[in-house]
Amino acid sequence: MKQVQDAYIVAASRTPIGKSGRGYFRNTRADDLLITALRSALAQVPTLDPAAIEDAIIGCSFPEGEQGMNMARIAVALAGLPNGVGGVTVNRFCASGLTAIQMAADRIRVGEADVMIAGGAESMSLVPMGGNKPSFNPAIFARDENIGIAYGMGMTAEKVAQQWKVSREDQDAFALASHQKAIAAQLAGEFAAEICPVEVIERIPDLATGEITLKTRTVSLDEGPRPDTSLEGLAKLKTVFASPKDPTGKPTGLGSVTAGNSSQTSDGAGALILASEAAIRRYDLKPLARFVSFASRGVPPEIMGIGPIAAIPAALGYAGLRAEDLGWIELNEAFAAQALAVIRDLGLNPAVVNPLGGAIALGHPLGATGAIRAATTIHGLHRRQQKYGMVTMCVGTGQGAAGIFERV
Repeated sequence: MKQVQDAYIVAASRTPIGKSGRGYFRNTRADDLLITALRSALAQVPTLDPAAIEDAIIGCSFPEGEQGMNMARIAVALAGLPNGVGGVTVNRFCASGLTAIQMAADRIRVGEADVMIAGGAESMSLVPMGGNKPSFNPAIFARDENIGIAYGMGMTAEKVAQQWKVSREDQDAFALASHQKAIAAQLAGEFAAEICPVEVIERIPDLATGEITLKTRTVSLDEGPRPDTSLEGLAKLKTVFASPKDPTGKPTGLGSVTAGNSSQTSDGAGALILASEAAIRRYDLKPLARFVSFASRGVPPEIMGIGPIAAIPAALGYAGLRAEDLGWIELNEAFAAQALAVIRDLGLNPAVVNPLGGAIALGHPLGATGAIRAATTIHGLHRRQQKYGMVTMCVGTGQGAAGIFERV
């Protein structure tokens, strides 16, 4: 790809993250969450002519049901943007939102656009993991290396914990730290600049009278962090996936991955606006960050959690940077086992990894997470006056992705 100009992020906003199934947004559509994030991002750039936006690229891991029908275009229209603004929904599972940012940035960098929208949205309350009607190709069940596709990511986390020798104790300690950092960040107001409050309307029927009462509340904090999390409580949780095997092939019964040291299933959305330098001058915009580089790499599906080990060096190489140059790293905590494996394998500085907590505490709304964590990184770089930040994650079926941003 020949780059002819830089792409800058001029607005970044995201909704709070709700717990799937029983949380804030259990009855809220993903496209409605996305509409709120879009409007919030647009409000950050009041001098921008919305007609200048050429396209919206939105990530979603399971684009069906309530988040099907090309959710990107529908949300753009319902958000009140001009009819000339297009929309496309893309899917790279957990890296969908980050991939959307990369695709939007690339359109600008090669000179095919001056203003783009990128983001992600996911409701795991309304569209469950795997979708409403999973239909796997039968061939994936024929080989053990396809275990990450056929049987779920939890089993791949057990394999990573075994191969990278990540203990249950270390996983639980990592999970506890995620909650502690997230709670401290909420109390300090560190998410305020990136979160757009969402008004939630609940309809409560009265079976005796047949009347429906509307109850409205405004949500402005992530729902997942738990101040009562403790090592003792985490240690009591049962393992929920396959146990590792000993050298003879027999199950040890000593699995280490639990609900407590895994990411939470969640609902949420994020939206960013990207612009060229020409558009920044034309509309008097203030850039927040420059999009520096992106890389995606494939890894064996049965150890999909180590995807960032392959993607991060590639993204750093494209940027001409070293890991030591990164002041902020958002490493999505799909599982504590894989996050620790990545940190240790690449020698990342734990002090700059997920400084405000990660998906174990904050939640992981799949296709939205890349956009959400990009907003966290970009605003965090400004608050702490750091130069470079990275968003990276493993991806189901065996991939890794990483994107690097520079504070402007």
